[in-house]
Amino acid sequence: MSQFFDVHPTHPQLRLLKQAAQILHGGGVAAIPTDSSYALVCRLDDKAAVEQLRRIREVDERHHLTLLCRDLSELASYARVDNRQYRLLKLGTPGPYTFILEATKEVPRRVSHPSRRTIGLRVPDHPTTQALLTEFGPPLLATTLIPPGESEPLNDADEIRERFGKQLSAIVAAGACPMQPTTVVDLSGEEPVLIRQGRGELGRLGL
Repeated sequence: MSQFFDVHPTHPQLRLLKQAAQILHGGGVAAIPTDSSYALVCRLDDKAAVEQLRRIREVDERHHLTLLCRDLSELASYARVDNRQYRLLKLGTPGPYTFILEATKEVPRRVSHPSRRTIGLRVPDHPTTQALLTEFGPPLLATTLIPPGESEPLNDADEIRERFGKQLSAIVAAGACPMQPTTVVDLSGEEPVLIRQGRGELGRLGL
């Protein structure tokens, strides 16, 4: 069964997040809150954890996974970013936007898109997510917690525990999230392409 960490939504207890970070460092998969919805997260460089994350969501290697970063400087280590892309990233971070970018060699091939060598990256605007990323250190690999065969993400930590408690190592509960996935914009080509309209407004990006 997963460990359940009930944290304050705006001032999360660091001792609890330290424990959650240790579980993730040990190869666990966790459910955590973000500024869009709850997400599944694990270590980027842990093959078994990545496979478990994909099994829970029932997605294959062609499904874009996302790196949750603390800030733009961290994001630049994992994606190739030119000046045009950087301007857009700056407008949308932190916030409920996922940007598809060409991955650098810091990203293992098994987690990037197999044919395009791209990865989703974002900087979440949520105090618990940011505090957990600070405790954990490197970015976390993530995917929206949408149950297989469903279209809406889960938003209630107790429901997540009931449905996925046996498959997860940890659940970080910080109250309800907006329950709307991120807006996804593909920046890997010549022009930005909207992949999914979510919580993030396109006007903020000037698109």
